[in-house]
Amino acid sequence: MSTDNHVTTAGKHHHAHHFKDAWHEFISAKEGIWLFMVTEILMFGGLFVGYFIYHMKYPEMFAEGASFLDWRMGAFNTFVLIGSSLTMALGIHYIQVGKNKAASWALITTLACGAIFMVVKYFEYTHKIHLGLLPGKFFAYPEAVSQNLAMYFGFYFCMTGLHGTHVLIGMALITWVLIRNMRGEFDSHYFTPVEGVGIFWHIVDLIWIFLFPLLYLVG
Repeated sequence: MSTDNHVTTAGKHHHAHHFKDAWHEFISAKEGIWLFMVTEILMFGGLFVGYFIYHMKYPEMFAEGASFLDWRMGAFNTFVLIGSSLTMALGIHYIQVGKNKAASWALITTLACGAIFMVVKYFEYTHKIHLGLLPGKFFAYPEAVSQNLAMYFGFYFCMTGLHGTHVLIGMALITWVLIRNMRGEFDSHYFTPVEGVGIFWHIVDLIWIFLFPLLYLVG
């Protein structure tokens, strides 16, 4: 990252007046993104704490709930998201070395991975809804062994639904930086938005790596 003001084909990038230079602006923006991601981790952390408390109280119920999930679909989605983190990192790298066309393809591949993840979740959700495996008062599965099985699916839909929402937000942000990259707004001197979106996407992927064993392999 250069300490000089950034110049692109679309014009000159001027750092805001309250920053010393472009490098100071870049570092401040990156730290701000990390601070925001800490709040995201705290939000999911509350769900993780609740999950562990009730799992200790009702281990059989959690094992029964996990038996309705297909671990192969969860594992497939895990590999898809890990691959998407790689392509996201490559997209940032290609911009840093001046290969913007390759960066666009890497970002498009990342979007494709996100879409695949959401399609798999769609099939998982429709299967649960069809069986009546829903949280709270919407639970309608007559063959449940555990009386409070609806609690497990409360955690399942809340945790995976919140995560899926973040995946969709991440895809929208990647689309935004992809369009800007195709317009030539980024180069080796200025890639702050792409770096920020990349951090967001990596954290979302990391959260899923924790969700997969907790929800799918608990039994």
